[in-house]
Amino acid sequence: MDDLRRKYLDAIAGAGDETAIEEVRVQALGKKGEISLKMRELGQMSAEERQSMGPKLNALKDEITSALAGRKASLADAALEERLAAEWLDVTLPGRPRPRGTIHPVSQVTEEITAIFADMGFAVAEGPQIESDWFNFDALNIPPEHPARQEHDTFFMARAAGDNRAPHVLRTHTSPVQIRAMQAQGAPIRVIAPGRVYRCDYDQTHTPMFHQVEGLAIDRDISMANLKWVLEEFCRAFFEVEGVELRFRASHFPFTEPSAEVDIRCSWEGGTLKIGEGNDWMEILGSGMVHPKVLAAGGIDPDQWQGFAFGMGIDRLAMLKYGIPDLRAFFDSDLRWLRHYGFSALDMPTLHGGLSG
Repeated sequence: MDDLRRKYLDAIAGAGDETAIEEVRVQALGKKGEISLKMRELGQMSAEERQSMGPKLNALKDEITSALAGRKASLADAALEERLAAEWLDVTLPGRPRPRGTIHPVSQVTEEITAIFADMGFAVAEGPQIESDWFNFDALNIPPEHPARQEHDTFFMARAAGDNRAPHVLRTHTSPVQIRAMQAQGAPIRVIAPGRVYRCDYDQTHTPMFHQVEGLAIDRDISMANLKWVLEEFCRAFFEVEGVELRFRASHFPFTEPSAEVDIRCSWEGGTLKIGEGNDWMEILGSGMVHPKVLAAGGIDPDQWQGFAFGMGIDRLAMLKYGIPDLRAFFDSDLRWLRHYGFSALDMPTLHGGLSG
């Protein structure tokens, strides 16, 4: 017994991997292993011998089994330690810097506006940036003598000598998209039209190219009350405040009748803009009921249908919400400015998660 114990305990201690351990187990405890054969010899012994040898053999078998299991666990622990040492990672390393690429504020605000109006059932409509004179002016009830049709205010496309076709312009607003949407979809309709527009103007609050979004809703019983509710809901969601107060001032636009400029109550106390409180008013957009001539140009019977329209500058909304002082900086491609005012690509605006991340 002592010889078998020393033999296999030494063999187990010297086993360098699981394969060697398995070979020792088979030699000792396998079907033809030495200890297994000794166990079979018990049947040939007398009762007194079995009573003496049986417990010793069982004790030896248990000891060898435990030694095998212990050596196997020891090798597994050593292998794990080696793996952990090879795959070691210092979790105290400084965090990775924010990716340099950012979403431009205009793109972010456009997505915010789209998310808000989509929640109110407005689809997004698009159209060409080079428009015919008819879509940009005539269909919108803008008369030939209107100042907007002068070259000092509008970019007209050059025409070859003898070309008698209608002139084309870089669209001065996204209103032509409304005409195209009405012609394509008819009534009822509910769309917004965000996009680039162009005018001959350049200063701290004006650029030759800027971004605008217009809205259009047409149905049989739409009124100014519906317009007021839509604009209030938009301002409340966009500026992320509990309540807003809007003021409608009578105005004149060729494509709406009646027309109204819309002001929002605000405060400039301490040089910081706060929406929905204070005693100041700030103009944010123009609106009104769609003129019957505009409905007719869109292929919609003004005797059966009516609706409202509104338009606002996306760039200006971005300036107001995110405290950007100069509109011209939007188009300077200054990386320092973009890193400061830009948004992470993962800051997708949602009404339930927060528009501005």
